[in-house]
Amino acid sequence: MSDIITLPGLGGSGEGHWQTLWERQDPSLRRFQPSSWDKPILTDWIAALEREIARSATPPILIAHSLACQLVAHWAPMRKTAILGAFLVAPPDPTGEIYLAEAGSFANPPRQRLPFPSLLVASTDDPYGPHKYAWTSAEVWDSTLVDVGPRGHINAASGLGEWPEGKAIFERFRTQLG
Repeated sequence: MSDIITLPGLGGSGEGHWQTLWERQDPSLRRFQPSSWDKPILTDWIAALEREIARSATPPILIAHSLACQLVAHWAPMRKTAILGAFLVAPPDPTGEIYLAEAGSFANPPRQRLPFPSLLVASTDDPYGPHKYAWTSAEVWDSTLVDVGPRGHINAASGLGEWPEGKAIFERFRTQLG
């Protein structure tokens, strides 16, 4: 059984967010811990990710939401540790009209193939990541794209609760990783 690390986005995925609910259902899921969820600094988040991966007994699977997808894109070319794969949900467009002003250091992620298997889950009406950006990111990152229809930013505000559809998509991805 692989280690699984959750990587929330800005704000840290609150009480009603599917990542938090999945962690409650499965205590083996571990959340990485940067210094600040609200004032993210890319170098700090990369160091926190490396620390959490280093705690894993086997190469882990990452479950990233929103800003953490950009973290994975920045981290991948410089990574010091191996992972089994990355489940990327709702990547925001750093060049879009609506971007996280607090996350300036995350802008301009490398636009290159990820060196591990990845699956990108996108909504058709995400205000932070237009569907075209998700499609292009999946192509550039060599990620499998799963379109879940109109689900907003695929967060607590989307009213998804435990997001069983996402859990099923993740489990299929996890099984493919072996």
